[in-house]
Amino acid sequence: MPKTTTGGQDLKLVNPGAAALDIGSTLHMAAVNPDCTDAPVRSFGTFTRDLHELADWFRACGVTSVAMESTGVYWIPVFEVLESYGFEVILVNARYAKNVPGRKTDVSDAGWLRQLHSYGLLRASFRPEAEIATLRAYLRQRERLVEYAAAHIQHMQKALMEMNLQLHHVVSDITGATGMRIIRAIVAGERDPDVLASFRDVRCRSSTKTIRESLVGNDRDEHLFALTQALELYEVYQAKILDCDRRLEAAVSALRSSRSKAAGPMPKARQRQKPVGAPAFDVRAALHGVLGVDLTQIHGLGPSLALKLVAECGTDLSAWPSAKHFTSWLCLAPGNKISGGKLLSSRTRRSSNRAAALLRLAATTVGRSETALGAFYRRLSSRIGKQKAVTATARKIAVLFYNTLRFGMAYCDPGANAYEERHRTRVLANLQRRARTLGYELAPVPEPPCVS
Repeated sequence: MPKTTTGGQDLKLVNPGAAALDIGSTLHMAAVNPDCTDAPVRSFGTFTRDLHELADWFRACGVTSVAMESTGVYWIPVFEVLESYGFEVILVNARYAKNVPGRKTDVSDAGWLRQLHSYGLLRASFRPEAEIATLRAYLRQRERLVEYAAAHIQHMQKALMEMNLQLHHVVSDITGATGMRIIRAIVAGERDPDVLASFRDVRCRSSTKTIRESLVGNDRDEHLFALTQALELYEVYQAKILDCDRRLEAAVSALRSSRSKAAGPMPKARQRQKPVGAPAFDVRAALHGVLGVDLTQIHGLGPSLALKLVAECGTDLSAWPSAKHFTSWLCLAPGNKISGGKLLSSRTRRSSNRAAALLRLAATTVGRSETALGAFYRRLSSRIGKQKAVTATARKIAVLFYNTLRFGMAYCDPGANAYEERHRTRVLANLQRRARTLGYELAPVPEPPCVS
């Protein structure tokens, strides 16, 4: 009879000093090599003192590398404390541990993770450098502040509607120059429509007469009180956003000071106007000083979106050997589920990757432009649908982003007409090749004579 062996006996020990943590909200379970101590699995609290005791225990057991699952935000304090002690800490996707067969219900999660980590069966998730993580934290905080401020914009609009002041129908944005002047005057006690209409900005498309007619309403104290509080809260969040912008500028400046390579001349901007809601500093110039390239030359990537992508992916993309690895990490590449030489599915994996969401947003924006990327999006949209066209266009933008940031590629848009002509040439060449294989030769249709 053939001799049967277990999978564990055939595996080679890769990390003898491996340890693992099962992260919880009030309790952390830690596991080390059973040869190091009589109690290889211990529980620790989540207080800072407990985390330092955990690090001391790992050091006494000769631990060199620690694996943990990224559970919510509970892993962040543990990760930072262990990293400060000099341990190699890796975050593991829970899907990787579940895909490896084992009796996970009969053993503790920490012990099972330690065993997988000791055999090198766990792959670390991507985590950017400390400076990039700081920049990312400030950007995410700013996004939350913008969401909170947007809620109070809706509250102001609701209060105006209850007072039958149709301001949002005559101005494009009630938080613009005209809208904020009028709202502040209403809160201050002004009720005369002529005076309120005089606050119209010269760039407003609606006339003074139209604005005056929209500002004749029904004044009630409870609605004015709601409008006053919504305005105050909105201005508070605007001040907090400005403070966050100062921290962002300092974080980008710190990245720039750490660069040893000087940046070249910055190319001409594609858009002269500053986008609405952009940070208070010149993001494009700051990013060019850090990266040495201008990411905004890629259509669909504005300064704010480029800054968010850098904060999510970092300034050094060498963690991904090629653009294909990068797009696969973003879950934008087609799947390759193959069995028996037959492709079963090519669907992209579902993901909550923030960078992928940003690239999909850029693809949706560029689809309406007269560019090569826009022509590519419209061609696929008419053939396979908008959802798949967004994914394919986002993948193209991701490849351009990768090549620009890692290899310094200078992107130059050929235009929608050039893309359509190249696509037509490619289709025609394929038709001619297929016709020749069937024994035919294609000939152009003669143009009909002109009738005078």
